[in-house]
Amino acid sequence: MTSHSSTTHESSTTAPATRPAAPMTMAAALNAAIRDAMVDDSSVVLFGEDVGPLGGVFRVTDGLYAEFGETRVSDSPLAESGIIGTAIGMAIYGLRPVVEMQFDAFSYPAFEQIVSHVAKMRNRTRGKIQLPIVIRIPYAGDIGGVEHHSDSSEAYWASTPGLTVVTPSNPADAYSMLREAIASDDPVIFMEPKSRYWSKAELALPVRTAPMSTAVVVREGTDVTLIAYGPTVKTALATAELATEEGLSIEVIDLRSLSPFDDATVSASVRKTSRAAVIHEAAQFGGYGAEVAARLTERNFYYLSAPILRITGFDIPYPSPKLEEYFLPTPDRILAALGTWEWS
Repeated sequence: MTSHSSTTHESSTTAPATRPAAPMTMAAALNAAIRDAMVDDSSVVLFGEDVGPLGGVFRVTDGLYAEFGETRVSDSPLAESGIIGTAIGMAIYGLRPVVEMQFDAFSYPAFEQIVSHVAKMRNRTRGKIQLPIVIRIPYAGDIGGVEHHSDSSEAYWASTPGLTVVTPSNPADAYSMLREAIASDDPVIFMEPKSRYWSKAELALPVRTAPMSTAVVVREGTDVTLIAYGPTVKTALATAELATEEGLSIEVIDLRSLSPFDDATVSASVRKTSRAAVIHEAAQFGGYGAEVAARLTERNFYYLSAPILRITGFDIPYPSPKLEEYFLPTPDRILAALGTWEWS
């Protein structure tokens, strides 16, 4: 990819073609994705709260300030609306900003900028202005965090036309999907499950997984389809493993992209198993799972043997760390929910 502005500076570093396979956390994979994108394209810039010398609160941007300098990696004031407003101007000018919201609930002050301008600019200008902005949002719980640090805000963004909303569940997807998001000419909400930052996988970078707009079947099964994304993919896989002791074959789908939705992959699985459940940490009422259940029911009604279930967080604000284990979906709670169906 070539630079989008003659005012940007060419990178002085180079990315090796292939790095030897090594254990890598999701946080490190995200760091490598940003670094490689900045090496390949000098119009890619990074900014947000504490992303510079500190390396971010989760150290996802560690070392990038030292390598690329303050003209391409910079700290912002504590003003999320200002961060996004600045990113809009940068993108119009020809840069490709990657910005961090630091925590899920911290993105709400930027809601108006994202919904009214980032999502609508291309349509408003009939395609004359594109906004190649990546908005990184660490989200969800299971880290012992408190209110404002453990929200699952995906439904807000996924319900906004004009935004692509994706979330990886493993290090390989984290690298590949973030590279693809940065290369996109349209804005991407890139949601990073905080509880998965320290998960590890053997990676040889650069790695390319499935396109970020597609869902992936991560475990084959015949009796039930569990639909998960981000932090709940691990939960779904643990549930499927536990279910084998009860003679139940569970297929697990990692959605990866919340908007657009991969109807083909998910519907094919649901038609095969005839039963499905959606898992997410956010509250159930008005949550993302409601859209998934409605969409799949409309398209696959005559293939279903039972109503599509939603196993989610409760309809309350995120609780204190001591109550977190009761709030989050667990394999036992998922299996109990599946047991409410009538099985012929």
